[in-house]
Amino acid sequence: MTDDLKQLIRRLPKAELHIHIEGSLEPAMMFELAGRNGIELPYPDVESIAQAYNFNCLQDFLDLYYQGMSVLQTRQDFYDLTWAYLRRCKQQNVMHCEIFFDPQGHTERGIPFETVINGIGTALEDATTELGISSRIIMCFLRHLDEKSAFDTLEASKPHLDRITGVGLDSSELGFPPSLFQRVFDDAAALGLKRVAHAGEEGPPDYVYQALDLLGVDRIDHGNRSLEDTELIERLVQERMPLTVCPQSNLRLAVVDSMSDHPIRTMLAKGLNVCINSDDPAYFGGYVNENFDALVDATGLTGDEIVQLVVNGFESSFLDGPDKRKYLDQINELR
Repeated sequence: MTDDLKQLIRRLPKAELHIHIEGSLEPAMMFELAGRNGIELPYPDVESIAQAYNFNCLQDFLDLYYQGMSVLQTRQDFYDLTWAYLRRCKQQNVMHCEIFFDPQGHTERGIPFETVINGIGTALEDATTELGISSRIIMCFLRHLDEKSAFDTLEASKPHLDRITGVGLDSSELGFPPSLFQRVFDDAAALGLKRVAHAGEEGPPDYVYQALDLLGVDRIDHGNRSLEDTELIERLVQERMPLTVCPQSNLRLAVVDSMSDHPIRTMLAKGLNVCINSDDPAYFGGYVNENFDALVDATGLTGDEIVQLVVNGFESSFLDGPDKRKYLDQINELR
């Protein structure tokens, strides 16, 4: 039965809405790009990097994550990083992705905004024609940096808005509530950009309320702690607000104690609009299919629940209506 469910996962076309492209930097690529660009890492080989990927809290992960960014220097580096992720998508039948990138993590290192967006954007465009994968780009603000830095980033993005669908909010959550970024999100909305935000992963349900009420988000990234607030659950259900849940990330960052404790089935049972994503797959041990597989193994996820999660992903995407319908029709044929 478990094998049948995993085969279903592989057959179904899927959308991924919560993927940090810098978080798809596998140890082998980190080592390769460090050599290409003359970057000295504190690791002698690929195996040592892989060992460093063992961590158990958000801050330890972020420290390594930003260190890994240092190897990304050129347009070709960003292209290669994105292309490697897209090839994984093709292997896993992920046919639409909405990719986060963190421009401040690069511009602070002296890497021009144009270098980053052109490398990522060109890879995504090539994937449309060569791999049949559609995509959107979401530019995230780092919440541990100040409002001025976010405004500067939004300004730098303006020549490239033809490539950018929305803005997001990520990095260390505790102590950096969404309210700090209300004004820059207002300006992003005025530019016609979609809005999403990480909330309710480490932070309390109040952060989810702030993302909804102050930032006017179209999606909540993570949102696990919404389950602590009955009124919030009712609101999220009523508004059909998407929650982009990342099971293996939740496990590695101690949001849940074990995968068997993951609340995904409870979230579905309560009527929440949840979907499955990989977050930072190189660091958390798996891409979309592996996240589904872990839930099947540990929680007893059913075939109907798998299909619902996949449907939710496409319905919550920023695809146009006809494109959503195309994928939803394919799912109906395969269910």
